[in-house]
Amino acid sequence: MSLSIGRFGPSLRTSWRIFSTALLLLSASLAHAGVIHGTVTDTTGATVRGATIVLKNGAKYVDKTVSAADGSFQFVTGQAGRFSLTITADTFRQLDPPAFYAGTSANVEKQLVMQPEWVHQSIVVTATGTPVPQPQTSVSTNVFTQLELAGRDDVVSVMRIQPGAVMAQLGQRGSQASLFIRGGDSNAAKILSDGVSADEMGGIFDFGNVSTTGIESVENYLGPNSSLYGADAASGVVSFATPHGVSSAPQLIFHGDLGNFRTARNQLELAGSRNKLDYYAGYSWLQSQNDLPMDRYHNGTSAANLGVQPSASLQLRGTVRYGVSAVGVPNAWNFYNIADDRKQSDQNLYIGGSIDYQMTPDFHNRVQYGAARKREQSEQWYPAGICVPVGTCDLPVGTYPAGNYYGEDVTIRGANHTQVVGQALMNYSTANYSIYPNRLELVTNRDELNYQGDFHFTPHLTGLIGFRFENERGFEREPVYFLDDTAERNNYDYLAEVHGDFKGRFFYTLGGSLQRYQIIGTQTSPRAGFSYYIVRPRPGYFNGTRLRFNFADAVREPTLADQAGSLYTFLQENGGQETIDQLHIPQLTAPTARTYEGGIEQGLLGERMIFRLNLFHNQFGRQIESVGAGLIPQLLPGLTPAEQQELEAFLNNNGAYSLAVNSQAFRAMGIETTVEGGIGRSIFLKGGYTYLDTVVQRSFSSDNEALLNGDAPTYNGIPVGIYSPLKGARPFRRPPHTGFISASYAGKSWTVISTMAFSSRSDDSTFLGYADLEQGNSLLLPNRNLDFGFAKIDFGGSYKVLSRLSIYGQAENLLNDQHIAPIGYPSLPFNFRLGLRVQVGKMGQ
Repeated sequence: MSLSIGRFGPSLRTSWRIFSTALLLLSASLAHAGVIHGTVTDTTGATVRGATIVLKNGAKYVDKTVSAADGSFQFVTGQAGRFSLTITADTFRQLDPPAFYAGTSANVEKQLVMQPEWVHQSIVVTATGTPVPQPQTSVSTNVFTQLELAGRDDVVSVMRIQPGAVMAQLGQRGSQASLFIRGGDSNAAKILSDGVSADEMGGIFDFGNVSTTGIESVENYLGPNSSLYGADAASGVVSFATPHGVSSAPQLIFHGDLGNFRTARNQLELAGSRNKLDYYAGYSWLQSQNDLPMDRYHNGTSAANLGVQPSASLQLRGTVRYGVSAVGVPNAWNFYNIADDRKQSDQNLYIGGSIDYQMTPDFHNRVQYGAARKREQSEQWYPAGICVPVGTCDLPVGTYPAGNYYGEDVTIRGANHTQVVGQALMNYSTANYSIYPNRLELVTNRDELNYQGDFHFTPHLTGLIGFRFENERGFEREPVYFLDDTAERNNYDYLAEVHGDFKGRFFYTLGGSLQRYQIIGTQTSPRAGFSYYIVRPRPGYFNGTRLRFNFADAVREPTLADQAGSLYTFLQENGGQETIDQLHIPQLTAPTARTYEGGIEQGLLGERMIFRLNLFHNQFGRQIESVGAGLIPQLLPGLTPAEQQELEAFLNNNGAYSLAVNSQAFRAMGIETTVEGGIGRSIFLKGGYTYLDTVVQRSFSSDNEALLNGDAPTYNGIPVGIYSPLKGARPFRRPPHTGFISASYAGKSWTVISTMAFSSRSDDSTFLGYADLEQGNSLLLPNRNLDFGFAKIDFGGSYKVLSRLSIYGQAENLLNDQHIAPIGYPSLPFNFRLGLRVQVGKMGQ
């Protein structure tokens, strides 16, 4: 058969022109239509084929597609609006990433990471500075989500449900709570609120007044991380995140509950999104009497998160969190059986504003301004206690002999059947120069500017650079005792890091930072880590074996009290500048931390269970302690005997008692184990155990000075550290054995979660040195195992009565254990709250 072009030529040419024109018009249309595309992978980076991706614009269905063999997917929308994706695949949990805005001609790329159906492997940020799945990191991180936080009124109990972390709370609800990570001090962790530094100067942070209102998740990084977060990240990082609004229509949610100890809590939240805008706002009020006299507590917390996305590549976001709280401070009730009339008030404000700009598909930039305004006031109105001798406490000032105020006769019991009996000094009288009422005020103000840029050189290699500047101001004032210490510091951090993988099997992180801090000078903090899959995840009983290793150095800033009480400051404020210059006496140097850790992770039963074993060795050097002035000349290197005598004479003549110096070192090594798994889609189980071995290697505290002088405080010949641990002993409040168990069920109507945290005994002190009726040490007990062991069991849940109405409850300390807090401080007994949750507004996205 032949074709005559002469006969059909014009028709073919006309058809070709029409087809070509249509093709060009279609290409031009596609070029200007919005495209949403990306790749679906699992947590190891392997592509997921056959995942179903549903696209919605607001609440309206737009399209559905399936990921290809390489995990890729694409939508051509031709629409503008706020889009959301829902991704489902066999053996994976449903994924609902945050909604986003896209214009009609936007090109949006999304990298979607699906988690196994049976275990929880979260996306974390603190490990590398950019979002990555936990299995691609070389360090231990824990993430607490809304499931763990729901029903709780604070984060104290939640933070106990993880390996390697100890929470010590000095009393009942609202009292001061400190976190010790892997044996580090309580001020050695960096605390972030939406990326803004939230701790005080030197790392101090009180978890006791942190409400769960406005907290979507808590991420805890275990180990030093100054390479990313600067000074104070010497033992770990804790990062709080505020929720984003996701629903296309406003949602108003009210929680209201009542409990024993006259506890009441109300919370109101508003959240939603529309086109380029998403918003969240929350407020709560909690009040409680607690179970001790003079121990009332209230907490009001506000939080907000506002985001604007002018284009697919640009996002502006502002966050704010403000908490106001007040709690009674009855003191160590078990030592006195009389409550102090003291109150502590806190006002904490954190503000963040950020700009995220995706300059190219591979180059992301972020600039953030952060501000922290922290105020703490402690006030005592009168000296509680029993005047001994009777009638001598109101004599004229300086009268001799004058009495003081003591507690009742008590018996204090320690470990191994040790005990002491007597009355403990509570408050000094006005005759002994005390003044009532008295007030102590602590303030930290911080402004910071952060820049971070990350560039994807290839899908397997990412580089990160960053810069941080912060200006810190703080003061500590107690006018009646003429205490007025102030400090201002300008600090700079420069950081660089690369992380990536080889063929989805070997994952690595290499980085470090250069820090220029006003008080501690120039410091460097390197870090290196890797993880390697010996056996990739796969079906079967043993479905993935991964090895991990991490090394890091870190530093910490001195606190305001450290700086004010240092040898350098004392000399400077007492006319000793010549002595500083002559003897080359420096300011306090940076306390250091170094870690080596390694571990193994094993998947079991087709990723229905994961077992983790981790070993770590932390070395904490140049730690700051208060040393008796008589020892200080001997500690300074390079001084001749004549120079030592000169310095000792200066200190004695100016009334120095003890001063802060870098003279302590200790190490902490241990083993962490966790196992977690699921039964079906709704039941999740997790448990863990940590063994911690800590020992003080070097110390010249005032206790050691007493040992050297032969008049150490003892209990039946056993040396006792009054204010700090002795050399060879364990640091205080770090138990050698801790663990946890949690079980949760999340169904359509019911949600239930039960947790148990347990701990062995730990070393501590009664701190009652020179505090008995004779101004002696008869109320001291051996430090060893002085704090009690405990088991704290909590149970909570909710039931959906109607689509917009739920009832919920939370019961804590089911065993009524009174010894969860350190010795002397009775814990809150069994307590519960029952309430209603009401939602107004459209459901879902």
